Amino acid sequence: MQATVIFFLFLALVLSFSIAYFQYYYKEKSKHQFTPILLILRALSLFLMLALFINPSFESEVYQNEKAVLSFVTDNSSSIAFFDETKNIVAFQEKLSNNSVINEKFDIQKFQFGENLQLQDSLSFSESETNIFEAITATNKLNSSKIAPIILLTDGNQTIGSDYEFLNSKQPIYPVVFGDTTTHADVKITQINANKYSFLGNQFPVEILLNYEGNENVTSVFTISSKGKSIFSKNVSFSDQKKSETISTTIASTEKGIHFYNASLREIDNEKNTKNNTKDFTVEVIDEQTNVLILSSVLHPDLGVLKKAIESNKQRKATISLIGNFKGQLNDFQLIILYQVTNNFKNILAEINTNKLSYLFISGANTDWNFVNSQQLGFQKRVINQTENYGATFNTSFATLLQENIGFEGFPLLKDRFGEVLFTREHQTLLLQNINGIQTKAPLLATVDDGSHKFATLFGEGIWKWRAASFLNTNSFEEFDAFIGNFVSYLASNKKRNRLEVNAESLYTANSTINISAFYLDNTYKFDPRASLEITIVNETTNKVLKFPFSLLNNSFQVAIENLASGIYKYSVAVLGQNLTKSGQFVISDYQIEAQFTSANLEKLQKIAANSGGKVYHKNQVDAILQDLSKNESFYTIQKASKKEQEFLDWKWLLFIIIGLLSTEWFFRKYIGKI
Repeated sequence: MQATVIFFLFLALVLSFSIAYFQYYYKEKSKHQFTPILLILRALSLFLMLALFINPSFESEVYQNEKAVLSFVTDNSSSIAFFDETKNIVAFQEKLSNNSVINEKFDIQKFQFGENLQLQDSLSFSESETNIFEAITATNKLNSSKIAPIILLTDGNQTIGSDYEFLNSKQPIYPVVFGDTTTHADVKITQINANKYSFLGNQFPVEILLNYEGNENVTSVFTISSKGKSIFSKNVSFSDQKKSETISTTIASTEKGIHFYNASLREIDNEKNTKNNTKDFTVEVIDEQTNVLILSSVLHPDLGVLKKAIESNKQRKATISLIGNFKGQLNDFQLIILYQVTNNFKNILAEINTNKLSYLFISGANTDWNFVNSQQLGFQKRVINQTENYGATFNTSFATLLQENIGFEGFPLLKDRFGEVLFTREHQTLLLQNINGIQTKAPLLATVDDGSHKFATLFGEGIWKWRAASFLNTNSFEEFDAFIGNFVSYLASNKKRNRLEVNAESLYTANSTINISAFYLDNTYKFDPRASLEITIVNETTNKVLKFPFSLLNNSFQVAIENLASGIYKYSVAVLGQNLTKSGQFVISDYQIEAQFTSANLEKLQKIAANSGGKVYHKNQVDAILQDLSKNESFYTIQKASKKEQEFLDWKWLLFIIIGLLSTEWFFRKYIGKI
């Protein structure tokens, strides 16, 4: 107890007796034999009330034992089921975690993982992906300040994520291997490379990578088929010296639409796993190519980036030309990109306006805004002779086309002349201007579609930095290229604007979640979040019909469908209460990535155990791991001391005593006639 608290208690005691003395003795002529008792009762009740306000406390040292944590991280992917190890892995975990010695020495944690790490609820062994790297990393983060060895129950086969082989774990890892560690002879299709699109009448290339595990000389037959008919076949052979083969061929595009192909490799003698002998792929055949013209008044890195992004889709071709060198015909192109417009664009703009050609206008520091403003394009910018850097903010209410936020707010700034943007036509804004961190309502990227003419405007140069930033964020150019591709498709299309758009893949792997999104506009072409959408799915083989409602998520409708059997499905998305539908088709292939493994990956598990200071065990070594954990002195209990402040007085009892003292005093005063 602190000295100041003791001083205040002493002061309260003196003050209490002083007040009581003043009340019962000072200028009091008649004194009764009970007066000393009354003085003491009054003084004690006053002192205890003051003590309640002072609330004295003292510090005590509390000791707490913190046991080491033992984390069970169990593989919940379907590869465990393919190895027929589900009962073994559950039994191993239960025997170890229920052991009294282990429970006395460790605090037990149980996790399960597939694509992500989760608290263990019930093991289903049905997850279609395995990410061992993420599971170990997440477990380490949870116990970063503790002694926490990890028991990793897995077959060691990973399908997604960073390679865990060289993971630097702060905690020792004890992998327990489930699955066959014996290498069996196996041939498999490792990878298929094919374009997503092909033009009608052309031939598209297909590249297939085949692999072999084994030591004997074996032969097989590789076949590509469509609609049950073989369209390509080749004999292949493997040996101890020849473990792989790459096959290249071309397939003719004879019919427009989405075409499904099956690649298969005939099984060899004594092959244990034949599920990796087949793989499906799709190609969409289109009957025309989108030609894009990029006209510029200056040389700039943006031009090359636009060309790369546009041509990332093989159905599009982009041509770059300086305005002074262009001698072609605008009608040969479905879209014109006007970059840094000056008065040299006068004839081009006149032809665009006359023929109502679609275009994308991109401005920058070299744009001649006096000329642009005089052309009555439907937008103007009142500029001064000064440049400004503009950041982007995603507009979630944008309704022209379905575009996700790919991290626009984190992209580098674009450069343009400073000024106010004015539109004289109805427009939709995808990106708003952000100036020095201040959010504005001025458009940075906008679209205009009045039914007769369609174009878009981007007020700023430096979009090449956006593509580089997108790559740094995602390790891929796909998101940025898809963003540019969306605008190219929208602007280059001559079709009437659809009120209902559906986004679905044409091919899904077995056991994967079927994610389909839809975008609905009302009669005024504004996004309508009140609509109710429903998808009807029909299995072409069984004719089984399934219906699922869409859920509203941000600015689109989403549905996630699971547990569909392999096969060909037709779907139809309808807006309830409206005569609007959109149909399509997708295939769920038999290919399951978790079923491609023929044996457990013992080698990688041994490396991660050695790197972390752990040890590898097999499924029949539960007693060995139990003995090693119980005898390992590095997993010890830590005694931690902490100071705890406790109240010296219990206010409930103290209040009861005060009431008792005051009641007793009142009784005596009543008895002697002082009341």
